Amino acid sequence: MIGALVESLRLAVDSLRTNLMRSLLTTLGIVIGITTVIAIISVITGLNESFATEISAFGSNVVYVQKFNWAKNDWSVTRKWKNIGFREYEAIKRGSQLADIVAPSVMAVRRVKSNKRTVEDVFIYGVGEGDHEIRGAVAAAGRLLTHADFASNRAFVVIGWDVAENLFMRESPVGKTVLVGGVKMQVVGVLEKRGSTFGVNMDTTVTMPIGTFMSHYGRHRMMTIAVQPKDGVEPAELTDELRGILRRVRKVPFEKPDNFAVNQIDALLDLYRTLTGGLYAAMLGVGAISLLVGGIGIMNIMLVSVTERTKEIGIRKALGARPRAILLQFLVEAIVLASLGGAIGTGLGFALAALISAVSPVPASVQLWSVGVGLGFSSVVGLVFGVIPARRAAAKNPIHCLRFE
Repeated sequence: MIGALVESLRLAVDSLRTNLMRSLLTTLGIVIGITTVIAIISVITGLNESFATEISAFGSNVVYVQKFNWAKNDWSVTRKWKNIGFREYEAIKRGSQLADIVAPSVMAVRRVKSNKRTVEDVFIYGVGEGDHEIRGAVAAAGRLLTHADFASNRAFVVIGWDVAENLFMRESPVGKTVLVGGVKMQVVGVLEKRGSTFGVNMDTTVTMPIGTFMSHYGRHRMMTIAVQPKDGVEPAELTDELRGILRRVRKVPFEKPDNFAVNQIDALLDLYRTLTGGLYAAMLGVGAISLLVGGIGIMNIMLVSVTERTKEIGIRKALGARPRAILLQFLVEAIVLASLGGAIGTGLGFALAALISAVSPVPASVQLWSVGVGLGFSSVVGLVFGVIPARRAAAKNPIHCLRFE
């Protein structure tokens, strides 16, 4: 059996080499289909990895108490809800048995100045104690905010990397004074460079104690409360506990829905998977149609090949070749023809993914297992669409074949 398979493979390669241009044109549909599939797999895998990296900036197990729901936000309903504030924060601090860190935060956008230099549209964060730990903040220079800073509501700030670069150039910002929205603040630290998250530059930030923020920029702000569970506590367990606490403090009747949101990172991941899943399915559909067209092309050219090689089939049968050997010969030829398209498509798919990554902000991650996907799909297409021509060749009468002109 192995000998027959090797002989069929040799004959298939000889046939394809003899009609190389026709073979390449025949596989064009396979090439397009596999190229599409491989490129989409690479791009979506790259997006998944990039998204997971950006999500990590929020803390993988952190739960966020907010006014708006990340996954399903009905503005007409949620706009009527009261903002989350210190009442909810204090209730969670007192009542939660599962929370390890509870850190409130508020945000505004202001201009930051130092001497004659200015940075516009800087994100100003007022945070509670524990926020740095939750977000994994690291000081590249100076220090982070301390318990004493929060307790005394000191006018101290930690600035982002880009703010430091633009305001102080090559000087050390630590100990210098900056005007944050017209208010004098002392820089005690600089955050290490963090890059962008969801298109937002995380290095154009100024962080200060939440009490300092509210005394200068107003208390009527939409608050977010980040809650990190204790070791061994699942975010879902913490979410259930927080919902109970918040419903009590906000006096939500038993039969009424929540008038607040407790968001988990999983909600963002589910939303993301829904969005990319639709794109993935659509592009795989395009690839499947291309593979179908390519398979039909292979079947067509193999039927032509069977007709052209009728006399060859007759001679082989006259010399003792069984129908099974003839069927195997043409079936292997169809598989090799499709696999050739699959190999070319796989290479082009990798190249296209690399090109997309190079000329656009869309990341791509080439996966070695996708080589198996490309060659496997193309081989299956060759097998399926090669059966009819192979059976036709195997069923031919050797006498009629020898008389064929």
